[in-house]
Amino acid sequence: MTTPIITVGFVGLGHMGMPMVSRLVDAGVTVRAHDASADARGAFADAVPGATVVGSAGETATGADAVLLCLPDSDVVEAVVGELDAARVIVDMSSSEPLRTRALAASLAESGRVLIDAPVSGGVSGARAGTLAIMVGGPDDVVADLQPVLAAMGRPRHVGPVGAGHALKALNNLMSAAHLLASSEAVLVGEEFGLDPAVMLEVVNGSSGRSGSTENKWPNHILPGTYGAGFGIGLMVKDIHIALDLAGSTSVPTRHAAATVTVWDEALAALGPTADHTEIARWLRETKRSGARPGRTEKGPS
Repeated sequence: MTTPIITVGFVGLGHMGMPMVSRLVDAGVTVRAHDASADARGAFADAVPGATVVGSAGETATGADAVLLCLPDSDVVEAVVGELDAARVIVDMSSSEPLRTRALAASLAESGRVLIDAPVSGGVSGARAGTLAIMVGGPDDVVADLQPVLAAMGRPRHVGPVGAGHALKALNNLMSAAHLLASSEAVLVGEEFGLDPAVMLEVVNGSSGRSGSTENKWPNHILPGTYGAGFGIGLMVKDIHIALDLAGSTSVPTRHAAATVTVWDEALAALGPTADHTEIARWLRETKRSGARPGRTEKGPS
């Protein structure tokens, strides 16, 4: 028999957090929300009047059955968890480091508390529509209790013990980054040859080369030149480094992944962390025009 989750705390009211909380409120969940940014708290209060905004992360746990976190990285998660003494169940929906997640869960378990990891994929549009893929790691009974709350925001899937969700999210983003890089290079090659990129995408999306990049990112954000997918390149690079570090803890060779990360690192250095991750396509086009070769170190005269 599950314990109903009626009231939740929510920390992190950014591009993803705000629409996620809005979905919870629409589902009848009572939410006590906080963000470290006063501007974010003000914007949230105007956009989601059905939630209560509180002045600290610790206050979100007051009377809450669980506290949900949507934060930038493991460092911030660990700092916020340190303020949540009253929270019995903490759900980290951030893209955190799986080994650190397991260590944090073990530490919380010493005082009878539970950490669940439940990172999401689907972007801002998925958060608004309530269609996020939610990758959940943790004990069966607690995950079952959380199912209705998570289902208000998307499609939760229990993928294993604590840390499994964060591992899968990092690997998902590694694949997403590789797809976007490969498809962007291919479209630019076709364009240089004289093909129409829109026609290329139409054909590829009915063929074996299709991916989320060719079906969504290229037609909706790159071809129009808006670059507004809502996910910063700094966050993408953080996630794919997590995946590469995870791979390093295994015996699996990841030469392609390492090459992918190298090019994304170069794009991050050129574009800055707040640029939308789809801008890597624009950067590749500009790099082509300048004659530089991403991922290669050009040799000078000997």
